[in-house]
Amino acid sequence: MIYKIHGGKIISGGKILTGKCLYIQGDKILSIADEGETKTKVVEVDFEINAGGCYISAGFIDMHTHGGGGHDFMDGGVEPIEQAAALHLAHGTTSILPTSLACSATVLKEFLADLNQVMQTVSKSAKTLPNIIGAHLEGPYFSMNQRGAQNPDYIKAPDREEYEDIINAAGGIIKRWSFAPELCGSIEFCETLIKHNIIPAIAHSDAVYSDVRAIYDAGCKLVTHFYSGMSTITRRGGFRELGVIESAYLIDDMDVEIIADGKHLPPELLQLICKHKNHENYENICLVTDSMRGAGMDDGPSLLGRIGESIPCIIEDGVAKLPDRSAFAGSIATADMLVRTMVKDADINIADAVGMITRNPARILGLSGKGDICEGLDADIVIFDADINIREVIVRGERVK
Repeated sequence: MIYKIHGGKIISGGKILTGKCLYIQGDKILSIADEGETKTKVVEVDFEINAGGCYISAGFIDMHTHGGGGHDFMDGGVEPIEQAAALHLAHGTTSILPTSLACSATVLKEFLADLNQVMQTVSKSAKTLPNIIGAHLEGPYFSMNQRGAQNPDYIKAPDREEYEDIINAAGGIIKRWSFAPELCGSIEFCETLIKHNIIPAIAHSDAVYSDVRAIYDAGCKLVTHFYSGMSTITRRGGFRELGVIESAYLIDDMDVEIIADGKHLPPELLQLICKHKNHENYENICLVTDSMRGAGMDDGPSLLGRIGESIPCIIEDGVAKLPDRSAFAGSIATADMLVRTMVKDADINIADAVGMITRNPARILGLSGKGDICEGLDADIVIFDADINIREVIVRGERVK
């Protein structure tokens, strides 16, 4: 099957191309050509899609999400994973990393086994599921003081016997693992992750600069949900010490992921991050939903975490809150919402905002075939209007929406 997509503005290589059309053959991008060009590599087009003046971009990559559509990825079994992933696909996420919360090793291995089962069949579900890149494990090796909504019953320092058992049981599907670098054993843990091609990331941490620098030197170059659950400047014996936040600014090539729902980080803070992490078209900033099961759901009561171990919360004002409204209980964002917030509220160029959820996560995750619209890359495509409303989704060369 050969598709021709025309009549839109193609976001490619950080630029917006007009007067161009896109050809897709099978599950790959065949070429970008001038609208009026007759001599192309395409002999016969099977189907044409008129983008109607909308933007045409690479599919969004969400490398941190806990669920959506009323399901948590850790609820147990295959169906919750498929249903939550399908919800995000409809909002433009063509590649996803289902994410765990702090839990027992037994529950974590159950989650990994369920996810592995889904990953084995995803190619057969082209019109219902995004690409599932692997698992993101968030915890349980965190600072108790910065645990946020993580279950305190499972917070601990890295346990070598435990994490090696989990890695061995996972069969290679763990893509990244977030932890607090100030904990005893964190350097050895980071080195083990790198040895197994697992991306280490800083999260839920009370680290100071020396801790961050040490883990950076050990190979950790990513900060999970920047500003959420992490230290800032503190005094020790009268002397100020940088926290994780300031350290991430100071280390130029430290990547940061941000929950750009306009709630966890207000527009002014998004602008501050972009002002100071602005190297090469914001290449060190990634947009993530960090969504819980309430993503895509109506306002009202919900649950945070795995069924049976969850805490009650309420969805209102575009975010999940604890019932007493004292704190947030998670994001209900979808990927299109993140791009919309960056463009409409943080005043970021649309091509740069799209790059934060396409090119940048693709680089961090080592997805050489994804993240941009170029000849030979995977045919994961999203078409959306000026208000970032999704009009069409193509994953693995198949039309979804």
